Order: sequence, then C-alpha cells, then structure tokens
Amino acid sequence: MLENLSQRLSRVVKTMRGEARLTEANTQQMLREIRIALLEADVALPVVRDFVARVKEKALGEEVIGSLSPGQALVGVVNRELVALMGGASQGLDLSAAPPAVVLMAGLQGAGKTTTVGKLAKWLRENQKKKVLTVSCDIYRPAAIEQLRTVAAQAGADFFASSPQQKPAEIAAAALQWARTHFHDVLIVDTAGRLAIDEQMMAEIRELHAGLRPVETLFVVDAMQGQDAVNTARAFGEALPLTGVVLTKLDGDSRGGAALSVRTITGAPIKFVGIGEKLDGLEAFHPDRMANRILGMGDIVSLVEEAQRNVDQAAARELADKLKSGNRFDLNDFLAQLGQMNKMGGLGSLLDKLPAQFQQAAAGADMGKAEGQIRRMQGIIHSMTASERARPETIKASRKRRIAAGAGVPVQEVNRLLKQFEQMQTMMKRMQKGGLAKMMRGMKGMLPGMR
Repeated sequence: MLENLSQRLSRVVKTMRGEARLTEANTQQMLREIRIALLEADVALPVVRDFVARVKEKALGEEVIGSLSPGQALVGVVNRELVALMGGASQGLDLSAAPPAVVLMAGLQGAGKTTTVGKLAKWLRENQKKKVLTVSCDIYRPAAIEQLRTVAAQAGADFFASSPQQKPAEIAAAALQWARTHFHDVLIVDTAGRLAIDEQMMAEIRELHAGLRPVETLFVVDAMQGQDAVNTARAFGEALPLTGVVLTKLDGDSRGGAALSVRTITGAPIKFVGIGEKLDGLEAFHPDRMANRILGMGDIVSLVEEAQRNVDQAAARELADKLKSGNRFDLNDFLAQLGQMNKMGGLGSLLDKLPAQFQQAAAGADMGKAEGQIRRMQGIIHSMTASERARPETIKASRKRRIAAGAGVPVQEVNRLLKQFEQMQTMMKRMQKGGLAKMMRGMKGMLPGMR
C-alpha cells in the first residue's frame, strides 16, 4: 500500500543526515524530491503546490532538538502536514438522526460500491451493534440486486427486495417505510453506477437524495484510479452534498494519489478505506495513522485494534497459561496461531501495518506464495493424528510419508513444516524468558524471502 511514495520519502530523509539544522539551502533539494514523489504518486497538482509550500514554511529554521537528526525533524514536519492534508482528525459516521438513519452510497460502476455496502453493514452491526437494512436501487446492471442480496446475507444484515421493473425512487421510498416499521437503526441504499459520469445518472441520484434526505452521503471511489478518481470525486461533489468518501482497493494502490488528494478536492473527509474482497476488509480512516504508514512508521495502533477484534482472547490466555506452567508449545498451538493470523487478514495485511524496518526484512518475499504456503502447512497438520500433533518428535520417516500423502504434498513439505515449527518453538521459549529482541531475530527465515 502506497509503497512507491513511502520509499521515495524514506530516501529524502537519508540524504539529510549530517546537517546541523534545516536551512533554505538544504531544504530546497528535499522539497524538490518531495514534489517529485507526490507527482509520481498521482497527487493533484494544486494539492502538491499547497503541500510543498506549507512544508517549506514550517521546515525552514526548524531547530534540530536533542538526538533528532535534520532528516527526522523534516519527517516530523512532513508527517504533520500529511495529517492535515488528509483531514486532520478521524471523522466517523454521524448516525445521530432519528432511526432509521439513511446512508446513501454513490459512485461509478466497478468501484466496489455493492461490496462496500456489505462491508459497511457488517462494520455497523459488529462495531456499533446496529440493526441494518440494505436495498439496491440499481435497476440497470444485470444481477446487481441479487448480488446485494448475497452480500447482505454474508454480512448478517437484512435485505429489502426490489426488481428491475420498479423505479429507483419508488424502491427507496418503500425501503425507507419498511425500515421504519421494522425498527431498523440504519438503511444503506446502493445506487446505480455508470462507466462514466452522465446527466441521467446525476439526475437520478439527486432525486434519490431529495426523497431520502440521508444523514450520510458517501462517495465510493477506486483508489487505484489515481487522478481519475479525484476528477470523478470532484464531479460527484458538485452534484451532491457529500458527507464522506470511501476509498476502495487501497491495498492495491502503490501510489497514493487519491488518498492524498480527495479531501482537498471534494472538501469531504475520507471516512473508510476498503482493503481486499472479504467483508471484514473495511477500516475506519485515521489521517495520522495513514501518514505514519506513508512515512514508513507503521500503524501499530490499527494492528492492535485488529488483534483485539479478531483474536480469540480466551485461546490466547490459555496458550499463555500453558507456556507459563512450563508445558511445551505443540503443533496444535502452532495450527491455532496460523488460524489467528488468517483472521487478522493474513501476512500481507500484518506486514503492511508494521514499521519499514520490519517490512524490509520481508523485502522480495512473494506474499501470495507465502499465503499459499501457510494453507499447505495447515493442511499438513490436519493430516496428522492427535498424538502426532501433541508429540511432533514421534514423526519419523514412515509417518512423514503417510502425512504427505494425506495432505497431497511432497515429503519435503512436511520436513519444512517441522523445521519451521521448531523455530517457532524456540521463539516461544525465548519469549518465556523475556527475550523479545531475541524472539524477533528468530523470526528470520519464517517467511519466504525474509532475511
């Protein structure tokens, strides 16, 4: 995520080493590099100009205090300005209206609008304990209504049935009445998209907005479109009173132009970011955390929150108690840890939130290959007997052949799993002794390409 921009800004910092303070001379070159980095990231030109001007104004003459290097001081300035550029403070949904609170979703076709409706419904249900009703007013795209029916069922939300023969305004009015009489807290309305902006589309969504009077009008935009995403956001912002933006496919956006431009261009805050295709891949947007990720500082707060949401706390306490009592870490525990990692979004999601130095340790690693390897490891462990999982040392040549055949993998894969398990067992022993640094060093070799 935003990899190119992060790498470019990291190089800017390195060139500042050895300077006593930030002056006009040494800052000018750094500002040029920052400008190039932002333009390569497809950030809108007016946004780049304003950003660089603010950084220059704040950076000139900034004292280098204590052990801070000029590069670190510059990072502090850039970090603060990035946070301001993306909206300053995090802004959540305003659902304080009398129920049902209506959330209108707008955007072009292909931006992931329907999937985002399901993600948002799941997020509201699990995080805010809301009773959610969803409805599709998309009478143009084939199977759009059925897609939302399926997505809503997967999200655990209610679905209001509609048909392509109805008019969008009629569907919306009927859904709103149903939400009122069935005591729903939130009604999420999925609207029709187009491949490009046209007047018919805008007239239709303005009519829906007038009839529903939504408390939130969210513009869903594909972050990978870069400058085009910003231009589309501007057009929707002129047609509708947008209250927020949802950036989808942010995990595939290595540039970051949309994330850095859309707030300035539309005036509407980014409220959520979509990551991946799974329905739990929706995160509340925090400008300060995103700025940290862009500058290679990681997002440990979000990682901790992800763990609190998805990790089985009872199982974690049970493992901790087991290790404290002196019992060995076995393959059942190893399998449980692999499962917990999958619940948190897999290796790619975890690495993306870690500081740059940890990401560099996995530089060159194929995350898709690593995820596949983890699935094979789970299959191998499932092919073992209960006694073999509890006592891995009993797994000799004949057992390895039987396990490999059961999992459909070569015997070498079983050997690799057992070696990685031994490394994990060693790490757990170090953790028992309080050697966190030693444990982190022990992680080398656990991922393909990690060094």
